[in-house]
Amino acid sequence: MSTTANPIATHHLPFFITPPGQTDVLYNITMIFVIAMIVLTGVIFLTIHSLPERMAHKTKKIQLDIVAVLCLLALLTNEHILWLAALLLAYIDFPDFITPITRIAKATEAIAGQEGEETPSTEPETPEHGPPKIVPAEQLAKDKKGAVHA
Repeated sequence: MSTTANPIATHHLPFFITPPGQTDVLYNITMIFVIAMIVLTGVIFLTIHSLPERMAHKTKKIQLDIVAVLCLLALLTNEHILWLAALLLAYIDFPDFITPITRIAKATEAIAGQEGEETPSTEPETPEHGPPKIVPAEQLAKDKKGAVHA
C-alpha cells in the first residue's frame, strides 16, 4: 500500500482524517472518553442508589435493615418508589418505645420483689457442683426399687 495521497484528493484535508497505514488518534481518544463516561455514570448511579443506606448507617437508625433492603430492591427492580421510601425512612426518627417499656417492667419487678413475691429468673438453674451425673440404663433398672441418684 502506498503512503502517498491520491492525486484526486484535495491537499487541505482536515486534521482528523488519517493517512493510510497511520493510527486514528481521534478514534482512540473518543473510545477512552466514552469508556470513562460509562464508568463514571455507573459510579454516580450506584452512589446515588446507596445514599439512603449510608445516611441511615451514619445516624445508627433502628430501621437500617429495612432501608438497606429497599435500596437493594430499588436497584434490582428499577422501581423508584422503593428508593424514595428508603430515603424517607432514612430521614425519619422513630420514637424509642422499648426503653420506657423496659423501665416499667423493671420497676414492676422491683415492686413485686418488695411485697415478698419472688421474681422469676430468666437464667437456667445450674447445679453448684458441676453437671448432673449420667446414670447408665442398666443401673437404673437395678435400682428401681427405691434408690435415689444424685
